[in-house]
Amino acid sequence: MQAWVVPLLLVVGGLLTVQAAANVQLSTAMRSPLGASTLQLALAAVLLLVAAAAVGGLGAFGMVPGVTGWHLLGGLGSAVYVTAGIVAFPRLGALVTVGLFITGQMLASLLLDTLGLLEVTAEPLRLAAVLGVLAVLAGAALITRAQVPDTAATAPTPVGVATKGASPANAAPAGAPTEELSPPAVSPATPAAVSATSAPRPAVSGQPGAPAQRVVGRRLLVAFAILGGAVLPVQGAINAQLRLDLGAPLVVAALSFLLATAATAGVLALRLTRAPRPQLTPLATVPWWGWLGGPVGAVYVTAVFLLIPLIGVAPTVALTVAGQQLVSAAVDHFGLLRLPRRRITRPRQLGVATLLAGVALLQFT
Repeated sequence: MQAWVVPLLLVVGGLLTVQAAANVQLSTAMRSPLGASTLQLALAAVLLLVAAAAVGGLGAFGMVPGVTGWHLLGGLGSAVYVTAGIVAFPRLGALVTVGLFITGQMLASLLLDTLGLLEVTAEPLRLAAVLGVLAVLAGAALITRAQVPDTAATAPTPVGVATKGASPANAAPAGAPTEELSPPAVSPATPAAVSATSAPRPAVSGQPGAPAQRVVGRRLLVAFAILGGAVLPVQGAINAQLRLDLGAPLVVAALSFLLATAATAGVLALRLTRAPRPQLTPLATVPWWGWLGGPVGAVYVTAVFLLIPLIGVAPTVALTVAGQQLVSAAVDHFGLLRLPRRRITRPRQLGVATLLAGVALLQFT
């Protein structure tokens, strides 16, 4: 393996954490997770189409009508993954969400390899793989259960709620549109170090069953994050078949993101019958890095397509996963990218180490 590949893949993996944080910024501004997902996926699709045109690969689109139908469905994975990141990141934290993504990735990869699904070559189940899965699950459980809020931090004010002593002008106007799954608002003035307990919305005093509802809501978020990770290897397996059909990696990536954009736009259109429209005017307040979700997605897909033939699937997956965990740990510990600050305690460090050890067992044995 060439020396430059290792830092490159670590950076590419770390950028996925930046992508999720950027998508949260758009979602907060638009007050619509689905609107933000659609916008970022569309940006990635446009960039990949431009790249495909630059290398003269657009002719491959002419072969699409002859492709097996399910070979075109890989893009649905991007739609689920991006939306899961937008919903889970501000509520569960970067480290927990990425750990759950990785758990889903490893479990789905093992199922694909063991059962030979989606035309993946079947491989016998090995003891090392079983131990790797157990280590990944144990690591994810440690990371999730050991999450401790920074008691010195302050909680951000939810959209439309004025805190005591705050000017009413700073609060959202009455009746301001929000969406049911919208993440907690992250104001430009919000300190980087904010409490992890600020992500879930507080229960209304006297509301029966509120603690139980919070527990159920968190479990649903955990399941959604695992699903968001699980769809990635499924997407990869489907796109691999499409690449064999078309022989043009950039066109395959572009098609994947075009389908993802169409899927999220379709769901968004259905929701508009009972939910407010995404807000476009506040997009002017999004920081420059809040627009990086689409470009980062395009870079990740392109890098993986180009490097897997060069160094193999196992090193590519392991290095990108390591990059994700390292950057997500820094984001959580220091409260970077306007996300809540969550201290990386020793149990969480142990969880990260256990999870990465499980990934290594799964990928290199």
